[in-house]
Amino acid sequence: MWRTTEMTAVDERGMAKFFEGFQPPDGVKVELLRGEIVMMAGPDLVHNLIVEDVQDQIPRKRWARLQTQDVDIVDEASEPVPDLVVLDREAQPESGRLLPSQLITLVVEVVSKTSVDRDYVVKRSIYAAGRVSAYLIIDPIVAQCVLLTIPAGTGDDADYRSQRISKFGEPLPLELLGIELNTSDFGTFKGVRPHRHP
Repeated sequence: MWRTTEMTAVDERGMAKFFEGFQPPDGVKVELLRGEIVMMAGPDLVHNLIVEDVQDQIPRKRWARLQTQDVDIVDEASEPVPDLVVLDREAQPESGRLLPSQLITLVVEVVSKTSVDRDYVVKRSIYAAGRVSAYLIIDPIVAQCVLLTIPAGTGDDADYRSQRISKFGEPLPLELLGIELNTSDFGTFKGVRPHRHP
């Protein structure tokens, strides 16, 4: 993973402007997270299969299920690209690169070997600041799901008031979508040192 950190002469808004014209190398995922450009290599197969499994369980007729969708976080120099974005089909705009965060019902991030702190700490605060109703972290390192709901606060102090942790294999109710997520087929990373999040 490469990082281009904030420059002293450029504030976060300036970095956001720079990011608009930034062209990453092929096969590299790029996000703007609070003024920092973060680039990652393509995801592992385990990661992709989990995203596909979750997407398949969300009813397509009611919900738009979008991958690689840039999200606009209001009042933040952040444009995250969640692994999966879910919103009511009636709420989706007709076009545009950036999807306003307040339209989103659920974002899903599948933890990779290099994204643990980003997914559990940085993005947790960013999505809460953007008033995303629910944030689901799926973690193949420690075989758990963390469902965060009820966003509150602003900026760096934003967080979710409710947190529910479940292990892979346990059904996970997603009341906002009216479904129960089956996690029994989610794969795990082998030989990766466990962490202590959330």
